[in-house]
Amino acid sequence: MYSSEGSNLPGNPTVPLTALQCSDVRLETLRPILSDEPISVLLITASQGVHVGTLGVLRPQVGGDVLTGIHILLTLKCTSECDHCFLHCGPSREATFTLGQLRTLIRQIEELETVNIVYFEGGEPFLFYPLLLEGLHMVRAAGFEAGIVTNGYWATSVEDGLHWLRPIRDLGIVDFSVSDDEFHRLDKNDRRAEFARQAAQQLGIPTATICIEPPSVSLQAAEGRRGKPVVGGGVLFKGRAAEKLTAGLPVRPREELTTCPHEDLLSPERVHVDADGNVHLCQGLSMGNIWETPLPDLVRGYDAQKHPIAGPLLRGGPIRLATEHGLAMNDSYVDECHLCYTARKLLLPCFPRYLAPKEAYGL
Repeated sequence: MYSSEGSNLPGNPTVPLTALQCSDVRLETLRPILSDEPISVLLITASQGVHVGTLGVLRPQVGGDVLTGIHILLTLKCTSECDHCFLHCGPSREATFTLGQLRTLIRQIEELETVNIVYFEGGEPFLFYPLLLEGLHMVRAAGFEAGIVTNGYWATSVEDGLHWLRPIRDLGIVDFSVSDDEFHRLDKNDRRAEFARQAAQQLGIPTATICIEPPSVSLQAAEGRRGKPVVGGGVLFKGRAAEKLTAGLPVRPREELTTCPHEDLLSPERVHVDADGNVHLCQGLSMGNIWETPLPDLVRGYDAQKHPIAGPLLRGGPIRLATEHGLAMNDSYVDECHLCYTARKLLLPCFPRYLAPKEAYGL
């Protein structure tokens, strides 16, 4: 695919020409990915020859790939302060969407014309149950699929869980994910997540379990040499985990931490949005703010290489982020997230717009 900027079709000097070279594509095939603003298209295919016509502009994209998922952080308030939480959520956090903010966000998501699924999570979204239900109603009315992530605190029995979930079943969701692990349970006898999952299954709601184990150390063999210690358990060392769960774990030289292994910062297919308007590429790493710049404009204008945080991460991982900004760092860290989070927290005073909200750094 290529475009010829500045070229115009005869008889239509104000509409730029875009040329698409494909093996065999009909114009109708392109229409679902186009919006309303006209451009003239020169389409060359093997079987149909040359076609000239007016279509719409390509839908908003991020780095060439379409943004298809939005995860709404309905609230950062939570019933717990889990040691592994990316966003430092807890009972004292206040950031929560209003109904009007939700309505505005969902309208902006519609304007993107690329999103197919919207999740509600937190924090704990069931703490604001009427807001959650209305948000699901708006999302479904807009034609999106919907999902929820919860810790299931509200399911004190399967029977209670059924009462909470019937209205959600009636609205229709495609994923109901329940966090069920040592971090979320009050004690070994806490079965609320299990009750929530059983209730959802009885109602025919597609259900999944999120289980994060505490960090553990094992030996990993490498090419006949003695095993070296590696960290397992599924915890990512950002947010509260970077500050509470790294002590005593094996570390790696900072020079090895040259990639971002968990997020596609160049072409993200999903982002998180919080009530303050921050669009998270990764928790605490913001593309911008939708209350200042509408989401479609943010997506169209996003240039990862020019982003002061994402750019260095793409060019050489968290160690590049630290060196490009002249940070004095320790010699070693548990993993890439550990170094990245530590560097970003140091850079917060310099880039508050892109390292937001500050509460994601425990501040």
